[in-house]
Amino acid sequence: MTLEVTDFSARYGRIEVCRGIGFTVAPGEFLVVLGANGAGKSTLLGALAGLVTSTGEITLDGTRLDAAPARRRAGMGVALVPEGRRNLFAPLTVDENLQLGLRLLPAGEREAMRAELLGLFPILAERGRQAAGMLSGGEQQMLALAVALARRPAVLLLDEPTQGLAPIVLDELAAAIRRLRPLGLALVLAEQNVRFAAGLADRYVALRGGEIVQAGGADELRDHRFAAASLLGAAA
Repeated sequence: MTLEVTDFSARYGRIEVCRGIGFTVAPGEFLVVLGANGAGKSTLLGALAGLVTSTGEITLDGTRLDAAPARRRAGMGVALVPEGRRNLFAPLTVDENLQLGLRLLPAGEREAMRAELLGLFPILAERGRQAAGMLSGGEQQMLALAVALARRPAVLLLDEPTQGLAPIVLDELAAAIRRLRPLGLALVLAEQNVRFAAGLADRYVALRGGEIVQAGGADELRDHRFAAASLLGAAA
C-alpha cells in the first residue's frame, strides 16, 4: 500500500515541532528521514502512528488515516518501532514478546507467521528462552522489528534503530532490514547516521527545525561526510 503524507504538522500542546511535511512512500520503498537531534524525526513518526497531535492528511492507498486514533491506525496497517526499542518487555523472553506481537492475528495464522519472523531474524530462534533485556542491542532491535511485523503491517515506521548500538553490529542490522524488502512494506526510517541510512535508502528527506529542507535520491548520500555536513551540520 502507498503511504501519502500531505501538509502534515505535529505538536505537543502549543509547541509545533514539525510543519508542512509531505512525501509519498510506495510499497517496497524505503524512505529515510534524516535529521540531527531535535529536528523533529521522532515526533513525525509518532504523529504518523497517531501518538502525537497532528494536522494535515495521511492516506494509505487513498484511505484517510489522519482522523483515526492510534489503535485504529495499527489495525489499518501502520506499525511503529519506537526509539529505544520501547515496544519490548525486557523481563519477558524472546518467545513471550513474539507471542504478544502475534496475539491479534487469527489463531490459525500465528505459527506460520512466527516461523516467517524467525526466518527473517534467525538469531531470535537461538534466543527464544532468553529475556529480551539480556539480549545485545542489535538482537533487541531485531526482536523489536519482529514484534512490529507480527501484525503484517503495510507501513513500518522505524525510529532511530542505530541508537545506542556499537558500530560493529550496524552492518548486521542493515542486512536484517534489507531482508524486509520482499514483504512489500512502505518503510519510513528516521535516522541521523548518514552512513547507515545510505545503505538502505531509496530516497531521503532531511528535516531541520521541523521542516523538510532537502529531498533526493540515495545516490546523494554516498559521500557520507559531505551529506552529514550539508544535511545535519555534523561529521559522518
